[in-house]
Amino acid sequence: MKASDLFVRALESEGVKYVFGIPGEENLDFLESLRTSSIKLILTRHEQGAGFMAATYGRLTGHPGVCLATLGPGATNFVTPAAYAQLGAMPMLMITGQKPVKLSKQGHFQIVDIVDMMRPLTKYTRQIVSADNIPARVREAFRRAMEERPGAVHLELPEDIADEQTEAFVLQASHTRRPVADEKAIVYAVEAITNAKRPLLMVGAGANRKTTSKMLTEFVDKLGIPFFSTQMGKGVIDEHHPLWLGNAALSDGDFVHRAIEKADLIINCGHDVIEKPPFFMRTGLRTVIHLNFFSAEVDTVYFPQIEVVGDMANSIWRLKQRLERQPHWDFAYFDQVRHALDAHLKLRSDDNRFPIHPVRMVDIVRQEVSRNGLVCLDNGMYKLWYARYYRCFEPNTMLLDNALATMGAGLPSAMAAKIVYPDRNVIAVCGDGGFMMNSQEIETAVRLKLNIAVIVVRDNAYGMIKWKQASMGFANFGMDMGNPDFVKLADAYGARGWRPNSTEEFQQMLRQALAEPGVDIIELAIDYSENHAILNQEIKALSSAM
Repeated sequence: MKASDLFVRALESEGVKYVFGIPGEENLDFLESLRTSSIKLILTRHEQGAGFMAATYGRLTGHPGVCLATLGPGATNFVTPAAYAQLGAMPMLMITGQKPVKLSKQGHFQIVDIVDMMRPLTKYTRQIVSADNIPARVREAFRRAMEERPGAVHLELPEDIADEQTEAFVLQASHTRRPVADEKAIVYAVEAITNAKRPLLMVGAGANRKTTSKMLTEFVDKLGIPFFSTQMGKGVIDEHHPLWLGNAALSDGDFVHRAIEKADLIINCGHDVIEKPPFFMRTGLRTVIHLNFFSAEVDTVYFPQIEVVGDMANSIWRLKQRLERQPHWDFAYFDQVRHALDAHLKLRSDDNRFPIHPVRMVDIVRQEVSRNGLVCLDNGMYKLWYARYYRCFEPNTMLLDNALATMGAGLPSAMAAKIVYPDRNVIAVCGDGGFMMNSQEIETAVRLKLNIAVIVVRDNAYGMIKWKQASMGFANFGMDMGNPDFVKLADAYGARGWRPNSTEEFQQMLRQALAEPGVDIIELAIDYSENHAILNQEIKALSSAM
């Protein structure tokens, strides 16, 4: 059997349905093998877009998304998606080509040491030096990518190895179960929660697993312990739940942080220090229980006193079985926080100014997107508004990146989400800066006949950096830019372009875009003039008065 055929069969055995990417001449044997396989090639316009799609596919399915690039510049374009998947705990396999390793006819033309380049960005990276090694390398790559904590892996298939003949056979996946937490750790946690006066549950990205979500909901319902989430933990428990205290969109000073300050114990479920801190620990103020698949990485802002390490769903279930509501638990202050937060979230939700207010934009999107619809955020100023104001009914219905926090991922993520969930509403929300980094993938979306709506939030600036610049007292410099006519751009790609002139028009256009098939780009002018006043001043003033 030809080595490239064996490689593709190994991918089929792992359940791969799609390969996202751009082949090069060093991948042509692999491409020919892919042509006759059950795997569909999703040809993109840039390797970065392919990597973001693969990472998001992995994030949504739990199964590694696969992306393909050639050597040299193709492989280097995978660097940002590799970091995106690795920091965001998204299982992804990158496959890159390479010049022949046994005999080179082109010197060092286009040659970069891709394996060494990928080493700090992946869980596993190998060059395949023999066709006979392919089954083991592929199986190990998939195992590593899916193993908790999930992440990025990489395999390099040189051109001459791909053309070799081999009698090797595909290796089947083993049946494994994640280890469960030690009994004494469970006992310590039960004692600490029972004896606490104001326990509080925090839900992070690691809890975004189907069974874990179910167990956490049962835990909260039984015990009545209030909860909040990190940005990447949104929707793990329904955010319309009466015990929801908000999202830690800001690092400090929000209503939820007042609850954190009053809590004497925090059950920290599924968070690690890769994500921007949702709160800052201070010595002697409270007990923190670290509940995760892996032990805590100690940091100056995070040093938990109790660790429950093992399968999270199992740990939560065991805690739930042993705990009962305690008469000395006092959640009165948390109730005050909840009411104050609810009142604040409603402010400006009916503000019909135009350019649109960020709160009103979020409110309209929440009205028009179905309960299980997906909102895929790029990285920009609007991310804070969505994280704080957009309430998710279900897990993985708001995809944002609070780990690498890269620009340019929103559109490719939405495309991957629509491939995974063709029957759900899917929208991308991108800033004008982030959209322009991968706007070429609109052609891919049109070619694939994906039904997605893309909201391009236009402020003609790198808005989040501009906000931080103003917050630090610096003069406005280096942040403003021009933009193309996004309606004409959409038309050029074969998509539909929209430019509302009022909030009412925006809502009507979004509704129509979601109802009709095709790719829609809505250029939405936004008013960020109150960013500093609300996020830095108003929220902190109102919450500190509690």
